[in-house]
Amino acid sequence: MRVTPRASRDVLAAGTDDHFTARLAAPPVEGAANAALVPLVAKAFGVAKRDVVLIAGETSRLKRLSIRGDMPALEQIARSLYGEAHDG
Repeated sequence: MRVTPRASRDVLAAGTDDHFTARLAAPPVEGAANAALVPLVAKAFGVAKRDVVLIAGETSRLKRLSIRGDMPALEQIARSLYGEAHDG
């Protein structure tokens, strides 16, 4: 996940082939952007916030998340998020 803080609104979208892109209204101070990222990802993937865990990149723009849930369903949601960006 590549995160851009201080955006005009919170948005999760397809990024490159390697990662999603998240634009967050929260600033990158005192964990505010990380705290805003978890509910955004949870909502997009239809899981509880407790099922989304930041596992790497706490102070970096590039972050690695773990999302617990039904793997085939999560994969389908990820594909649909990328499809929305490429349907032009």
